[in-house]
Amino acid sequence: MLLTDIFGRSFMDDFFEDFAGSSYYRPNRIGSIPAMKADVQDMGSSYQIDLELPGFQKEDLQADLKDGYLTIKATHQNHQEEKDSKGRYIRQERYTGHYQRSFYVGEDVTQEDVHAAFENGVLKLTFPKKEQQPKINESKTIMIEG
Repeated sequence: MLLTDIFGRSFMDDFFEDFAGSSYYRPNRIGSIPAMKADVQDMGSSYQIDLELPGFQKEDLQADLKDGYLTIKATHQNHQEEKDSKGRYIRQERYTGHYQRSFYVGEDVTQEDVHAAFENGVLKLTFPKKEQQPKINESKTIMIEG
């Protein structure tokens, strides 16, 4: 039987971490790089979602509303080059990352209801609380010809 310590780690976790050399192999582990941390606040008559997106620009972000789900997409590309005095590559690295989060905001929230602002690496989304209206089952008569 393997016992875990107070942080939920076991002896085998440490063994495999040493073997693999990185916590990236287990993204839910303590110490992994968090992406798009979200804070959701009840502001009384509205909700506010704050998403941390350090290193991103406004142009890297996209917000969509479909079927009651507010989806935030963030894409980041980074390209670094280092050359010697003759223009030969010493090092060339490329990085592309894509993050996406979805929040259910209700089917009665419209695109015009959602306000978004991006400042200092934090995307703030505000939308009103709306009571979901019960769907009325309407019966419609179909005319039969003949």
